[in-house]
Amino acid sequence: MSDDRETDTASESSYQLTRHKKSPSSLTNLSSSSGMTSLSSVSGSVMSVYSGDFGNLEVKGNIQFAIEYVESLKELHVFVAQCKDLAAADAKKQRSDPYVKTYLLSDKGKMGKKKTLIVKKTLNPVYNEILRYKIEKPILKTQKLNLSVWHRDTFKRNSFLGEVELDLETWDWDNKQNKQLKWYPLKQKTAPVVLEAENRGEMKLALQYVPEPIPGKKLPTTGEVHIWVKECLDLPLLRGSHLNSFVKCTILPDTSRKSRQKTRAVGKTTNPIFNHTMVYDGFRPEDLMEACVELTVWDHYKLTNQFLGGLRIGFGTGKSYGTEVDWMDSTSEEVALWEKMVNSPNTWIEATLPLRMLLIAKISK
Repeated sequence: MSDDRETDTASESSYQLTRHKKSPSSLTNLSSSSGMTSLSSVSGSVMSVYSGDFGNLEVKGNIQFAIEYVESLKELHVFVAQCKDLAAADAKKQRSDPYVKTYLLSDKGKMGKKKTLIVKKTLNPVYNEILRYKIEKPILKTQKLNLSVWHRDTFKRNSFLGEVELDLETWDWDNKQNKQLKWYPLKQKTAPVVLEAENRGEMKLALQYVPEPIPGKKLPTTGEVHIWVKECLDLPLLRGSHLNSFVKCTILPDTSRKSRQKTRAVGKTTNPIFNHTMVYDGFRPEDLMEACVELTVWDHYKLTNQFLGGLRIGFGTGKSYGTEVDWMDSTSEEVALWEKMVNSPNTWIEATLPLRMLLIAKISK
């Protein structure tokens, strides 16, 4: 994995937000530690905060599919036939460019994303595609199958059109009728429920707020937030006994690439020690109310990164700069850490927090 900070133990970015009353989403990118400031800004419409827009379009319509377990191949076959009466992403022309995405969900996270082709300019797409999963039957019976429908626009942004979830534990595999094509109504995104049983491990970390990094200056300078990622404990194993984990940090609401910092990857252990400090400057006291530190842990394997769990540390108010946002969803433990940091400037505040499932904020270009 090439990471230009492979050997660093510290990295630095600045948190800069230009605020306009009308558009809280207008952000300038963070300047990175090289001192170059990017002038591009995201303004106008509120950014899509996830790897797709949830809730921008009403959810309507139905999907027709069937599932079957093929014993001889040890494969789950998901036959995606068609959808009808989908919501129109293009309201003027009354059409969408929809595709279907499937996941197998277990308490260890989502595995095996599969997708159909995109069918352009229709609210009634026909796919007739089989999506296959190589999986042993006993393991399959611990999973849920999630099918979601998305519109893909010309800028490759995704908008959520609805989903269906089947619990495969209670599915009757012997019933012939269950192998027939059936229509299912599309539903709204269900908020991910954090199950007690869902153990994603923990992260040991410390935060510090430094209000005036340059003492003695007549004019008050903006402060810095220091994030010391110490180690993770009991990370879940998604692929046998292998694990090669690293931690990524983004300061929301800025999802630009410049805002993102990461540790090096540590292999062959479920208890990786990172000891990596990240510094973000440009924080005014009022920014501490609106921002949120998103730390996510990933397993790097070949060319892909699999999400293991994360934290969102902030005040958890559900809002940022006056706009309601899904990512301001800190747990009470995460809020407690942020509050202590804000109330005890120039002091490292340490905590060990449980990692949880997150809908990940999309990195904007």
